[in-house]
Amino acid sequence: MRIQTHTLLGSPSGTVRSFPSLHFGPTDTGRRALLQCALHADEIPPLLVGHHLRQRLTALEAAGQLAHEIVLVPACNPIGLSQHIWGRHQGRFEINSGHNFNRHYPDLAADAASRVRLTEDAATNTRLLRAALHAALAERTVETELQSLRHTLMDLAIDADIVLDLHCDNQAVMHLYSTPHHTEITQRLGCALQAPLALLADESGDFPFDESCSMVWPKLQALLPGQPVALACYGATVELRGEADVTHELAAQDAQGLLQFLATQGFVTGGLGAAEPYDTSLRPLAGSMPLNTPHAGVLVYHAELGAEVKAGQTVVEVIDPVSGESSILNSPVDGLFYAREQQRWAQAGQKVARVAGFDAKRKGKLLSA
Repeated sequence: MRIQTHTLLGSPSGTVRSFPSLHFGPTDTGRRALLQCALHADEIPPLLVGHHLRQRLTALEAAGQLAHEIVLVPACNPIGLSQHIWGRHQGRFEINSGHNFNRHYPDLAADAASRVRLTEDAATNTRLLRAALHAALAERTVETELQSLRHTLMDLAIDADIVLDLHCDNQAVMHLYSTPHHTEITQRLGCALQAPLALLADESGDFPFDESCSMVWPKLQALLPGQPVALACYGATVELRGEADVTHELAAQDAQGLLQFLATQGFVTGGLGAAEPYDTSLRPLAGSMPLNTPHAGVLVYHAELGAEVKAGQTVVEVIDPVSGESSILNSPVDGLFYAREQQRWAQAGQKVARVAGFDAKRKGKLLSA
């Protein structure tokens, strides 16, 4: 294992933060996989999974079972890890700006395309385009600590063939976010992790990290028509169930699944065994339908998390204890009830549940804040 330390731009108060990346396996094969943990720093399951991955990768490297470089960033957001207000961890948004840590990553495609003269060989072009992406990124202005974090994480990811961004939801089943360009790889990842659901979109809104890594290549293909440009990066967000799903048993299971997936991509050789057969359902992110409360109240869920529900089926009841008013929220579509609010008190207009349907029904920004 080789450890690199990445130091962020200092804050105006003089605070300087850094984070490590752990590099396993050979670095001279031209292939890299990147797994980063807890970009939303208050999502704790990825941090424990990262701990298990570190142990497993150390053993696999010692046994000579890593064919290519695997980079693990066990805690990728030191800014968010440090944010506590009144005893509560606040790791989704940067306090200084209010910006979501997993939004507004740079779109480098047009800049990179303008810098290269391509060849007839796709592999050579991938190397040329990655160099152009690094150059385009290097010219971006970095003025804040948050911009420095985004810049550093993107710089690590540009050379990666596989980018897995490990998160969790509030309360949820295991699920994935990726693009329609790599459905076969998404099925393999879902199988390895026993994930019931993968939500697919070309553009979900506001440039989240994994999408900025993977979608730059289809954009480069469109900008350089007729040229041999490969889809050189598979990116996905892995939602490791809910915030409270923090156990060694689950973390060990998830680390094993991630390594089994990397084995299917040629990064790990021998000793893992194949994943059990599992059929992950691929559905459009635009078909994920939120249920919003009409008024404040206590939440009482009628449907089981992870259940396939029918349109019109009751999912949750909202009870106002002051007025006595009670409202029923029914599923708007046939779909998988895959995520819900963990806190059982909701404000008016709050999104408290999500059902993944089979048809794209929404437009515009598809992710929550």
